[in-house]
Amino acid sequence: MLNINKKPSVLVAFSSMKSRNTGFYHFGKGLGYALLKYNRQFKLTYYLPRSTYSDFKGKVDVIRVSPLHKIFFLPESRFQLVHHTDQLCELRPGQVRGKKILTIHDFNFLHQTPGHASRINRYLKRIRRNMDACDQVVTISHFVKNEVLSYFPHVASKIQVIHNGADKLTVPPFYEPLYRPGSPFLFTVGVVRPKKNFHVLPALLADNDFELIIAGIDSGYRKQILEEARRFGCVGRVKLIGPITDADKAWYYQHCLAFVFPSIAEGFGLPVLEAMHFGKPVFLSNKTSLPEIGGDVAFYFDSFNPEAMQEVFIEGLNNFRRNNLQKAVMEHASQFSWDRAADQYLDLYDRCLGS
Repeated sequence: MLNINKKPSVLVAFSSMKSRNTGFYHFGKGLGYALLKYNRQFKLTYYLPRSTYSDFKGKVDVIRVSPLHKIFFLPESRFQLVHHTDQLCELRPGQVRGKKILTIHDFNFLHQTPGHASRINRYLKRIRRNMDACDQVVTISHFVKNEVLSYFPHVASKIQVIHNGADKLTVPPFYEPLYRPGSPFLFTVGVVRPKKNFHVLPALLADNDFELIIAGIDSGYRKQILEEARRFGCVGRVKLIGPITDADKAWYYQHCLAFVFPSIAEGFGLPVLEAMHFGKPVFLSNKTSLPEIGGDVAFYFDSFNPEAMQEVFIEGLNNFRRNNLQKAVMEHASQFSWDRAADQYLDLYDRCLGS
């Protein structure tokens, strides 16, 4: 029985919020602020990396991530519940006492490393160990839940879905990004890695004067993207602009002709909803979680054949304009909110502690 005169102590471990240009950061920021907004029943403490802990400094008690915590974690007995907010758990469930909740974001490694059986098996063992040490498991989409259950059916009784939210970004008055396109442009954002499949996008610039803006942390994968751009004669119109601020991102969402996201490995797809908040036509791959998040208001590439993609793109733009789908797209995005996610997590904390 909980002491009704004392709020239960809850540690929310956001240890993967290391870089402000990653999905883990935006998850932690969105959920972290929403929990503080709606929490009334718990004494919250956040576990944060040194690189981003200042985002919550003065707003909530903070424990900073330390390499020493892999050996021992002194506050192990301080919390009645610990929420591990990503599956790899820098703070391992076995290092803390009390009830434990684990959020699983994706099984992208299954789609990124086909044929690497030993690596996949090591990853699966680690995730199983973390899940088995926790009382409840949350996935951020039904797609991820189904993937988890296909490998670990024994967790069916303790798993549920809580969809992520998506921030409604705004463009500051009179704001201009560092690079302003000189013609209509397509926009995409994400860490520039093969799983994002960005190299198929230059095909959409054939027979038009559009630009393609790709924002995100760069990697050697850019070479493949630019090779495809040369193939379609548009290398001068493909711009890899690196990491950007939220203000930059909002400007590109607001002014783009369309948002394009052909990723082949997503647990959720946050940029999809961010673009929809601006009422933009969205073109996605039909892989992993994207059909679940995009719903029936997005357009899907069933093939990455250049001609097939061009056909989907042209027909989709015409359909969007002809049927005035801007309002429907914005209404769809509004179904996914951090407020709703926080409310569901707080309810889960309550149920977990009361069980």
